[in-house]
Amino acid sequence: MQQLTSAQIRELRAKAHALNPVVSIAENGLSEAVLKEIDRCLKAHELIKIRVYGDSRADRAAYLEQICRQLAAAPVQHIGKLLVAYRENPEKPAAAKSYAKAPRRTKRSFQG
Repeated sequence: MQQLTSAQIRELRAKAHALNPVVSIAENGLSEAVLKEIDRCLKAHELIKIRVYGDSRADRAAYLEQICRQLAAAPVQHIGKLLVAYRENPEKPAAAKSYAKAPRRTKRSFQG
């Protein structure tokens, strides 16, 4: 399982806010097919949201931990029925990986 700093987690949470869930875990639980789909999505996007259709908070937390352990990902957030996971893709160019925000331009900072 990857370890992230609190600053990295904060950036990834902000980035994940606008994302839609790409994978759903339903009544059959975390099957091999679902894990394979999550792996494919992590390769493509690095940061993904997963929707869990279940009422047990403990089950959702266990799913996130199992996903991160088996797929070498990092847990970013577990809020309600949404899980957020991140795994760096070494094949992606460095420019595409930057989650840092550009500094905001204000009227005072503009020297025109």
